[in-house]
Amino acid sequence: MKIYLLLFGVCCLLFSPIAGTEPLAKKGKLLFSDDFERTDLGSWKVIIPGFRVEDGVLKGTQDRADHGSVGRVYLPMKDVVMTFRFNLTDSPTFNVVFDDKNLKEYSHAGHVCRVAFAKKQIRLGDDKEGIMRNDIFEMRRNPETKKEADALIKDRGIAVKANLEANRWYQAMIEISGDEMRVHLDGELIGTLKSPGIAHPTKESVHFTVTGKEIRFDDVVIHEAVKK
Repeated sequence: MKIYLLLFGVCCLLFSPIAGTEPLAKKGKLLFSDDFERTDLGSWKVIIPGFRVEDGVLKGTQDRADHGSVGRVYLPMKDVVMTFRFNLTDSPTFNVVFDDKNLKEYSHAGHVCRVAFAKKQIRLGDDKEGIMRNDIFEMRRNPETKKEADALIKDRGIAVKANLEANRWYQAMIEISGDEMRVHLDGELIGTLKSPGIAHPTKESVHFTVTGKEIRFDDVVIHEAVKK
């Protein structure tokens, strides 16, 4: 089971789960798979503590007060289908973030796009052309220009109502194909976003950002996305 959250506080559209919609893409070549049946981190790099592998799952805990913990896999990709299971064990939120370190001069920390899971909502965001674009990021830090900045990003993210429970496992799927990103939860399509930054040609890595005491992840699988 999983929990979701994103870190932007802009006003987004709220809508209900979408029924009966076909997947955005087919699964192509397998790029990455991890079931955490070991004790070491393997391919996962701890950028901000703390992540560890225990009891057959990846556990994320926020060990610093100023930032959520970050556990990353370096994996050059573009269009992908990512599946994983998550459990909001003792934490309110987490993010799944796709990055390109070579984009840092354009987007804060090289962020491209993300999905944020929280107990009451799931958010999809275009970071590259939205809240993390460097000029917009700076404008939003200034009270005099924040309103103008928020107007620039009104179509760069959406939020979906959710009702996630702690200590329950969820199955999530994130599809990225061209300029579109979709999120499925337990086999149901719950949100879709079309925005230009999502189509950035290189997602150089993907990471989990965890806020709070503990979230558990398992069965992380990433395939190339093939247009249907």
